[in-house]
Amino acid sequence: MQFSENSRVWIYQSNKELTANQTAQLQNQLSAFAQNWTAHNNQLKATAIMQYNRFILLVVDENQAGASGCSIDKSVRFMKDLENEYQINLFDRFNLAYRNGEQITSVSRNEFEDLIKAGTITENTIVFNNLVQTLAELQTKWEVPLKDSWHIQLFGNLLVN
Repeated sequence: MQFSENSRVWIYQSNKELTANQTAQLQNQLSAFAQNWTAHNNQLKATAIMQYNRFILLVVDENQAGASGCSIDKSVRFMKDLENEYQINLFDRFNLAYRNGEQITSVSRNEFEDLIKAGTITENTIVFNNLVQTLAELQTKWEVPLKDSWHIQLFGNLLVN
């Protein structure tokens, strides 16, 4: 299925990495949700993807039908159900993820600050900007150096030179 680069994107980040079995099971549930996701009885052109055993990406191409408040509420309720089922947190916006080599790590805001102060995280560390809103932004602005992300506004003064 082809999606417009202007398709809306929502990113939910788990506070922990899921196992391969959990990821496969979750992907099946996400696919079923996306296939049946509607707005005002109109089928949404949607997909849901597990990425890196940690991120859930919801994508809706609004050229076919727009996501409404009710349809977005359905997705949030679905994510809350997944949280309970998998004992994960998908709504903590200060659970920050970054690349540590090939490994993706997520830490609390305080831990992130401590890692910057220690020089473990630098302005060139790849961070995940889960605030992207379109498919085009997902492809170009999701995994970026800290210096090119919103993170710099919050943590820039802590960077060790």
